[in-house]
Amino acid sequence: MMRTEAGLAYFADQISLPDAGHADRRAALFRESGRDRLERWALGLAWAASPKRLPGLPALALVTLADLFRSPGILPNPEAALDKPYGLAGIARDLSMPNLLAAHRRGLYPFAHVGPIKWWSPPQRSLLFFSQFHIAKRLRRQMRQGHYRVTFDTDFDGVIKACAGQRAGRWHVTWITPAIMHAYAALFDAGYAHSFEVWNDKGELAGGGYGVAVGNSFVTESQFSREDNTSKIGFTVLNHHLAQWGFAFNDGKILTPTTRDMGFHEIPRADYLTRLASALEQSDRRGRWQVEADLAQVADWQPQQS
Repeated sequence: MMRTEAGLAYFADQISLPDAGHADRRAALFRESGRDRLERWALGLAWAASPKRLPGLPALALVTLADLFRSPGILPNPEAALDKPYGLAGIARDLSMPNLLAAHRRGLYPFAHVGPIKWWSPPQRSLLFFSQFHIAKRLRRQMRQGHYRVTFDTDFDGVIKACAGQRAGRWHVTWITPAIMHAYAALFDAGYAHSFEVWNDKGELAGGGYGVAVGNSFVTESQFSREDNTSKIGFTVLNHHLAQWGFAFNDGKILTPTTRDMGFHEIPRADYLTRLASALEQSDRRGRWQVEADLAQVADWQPQQS
């Protein structure tokens, strides 16, 4: 049965653990080949050894050593994260659903190309306040053409696998390892992680992304595009719904040129953690989400008037 809370339609009673068949298909989909693993390690080590990151390696070694004496389930203090490496807070040995959810409630997120997965809490956090969201005119025109359809929570496994895939014109180095895929898939099964899917007129998955909702905050984890602007289309639909559903902000973690152009901006970690604590006072929006506006309606959205 669909329930509505603060304007948000969701399906809490549709939350269910995958059966054995689905679990087997998921395991096969998330599996990393030996070649892919070797490529990830080679490129990941090259990324870690770049001149920009070399100064942080001694601190990383000390954090890794200190973790040997820490219980796996104890989360680090996000306010004590390092500046070098930028935002390193600790080692993430426990990615169980409860611990990963607790980490998001503390403003921590996991990330690592190679080696042990780490917890991060950068000194500056990239947030979108929805009244500042910018939709380019070209993107509005593309959304009105009717070539795409956007859904929520329809193919989470396909989306996270695609987010881990190779991007055109880039080396294939990814932090979305099989361990990360399984961890966030468990959050999806529990109703906390969500995906958006962009389908082309052939019914193919053309773009998408995923993230996690805690309280009335949302943190975007990753996106992908297989056709021009498809992730931007889906991301715009997502942010429209988050705004209409009363979410406080979308957390983009690290600012990029693309998110800056869309209206994200950096705020200090202390300010972010205060805002996150306020967002956590609201009920979790747990369950399966549904799109409630078509692309033409979203294309007409004027965020500053929301």
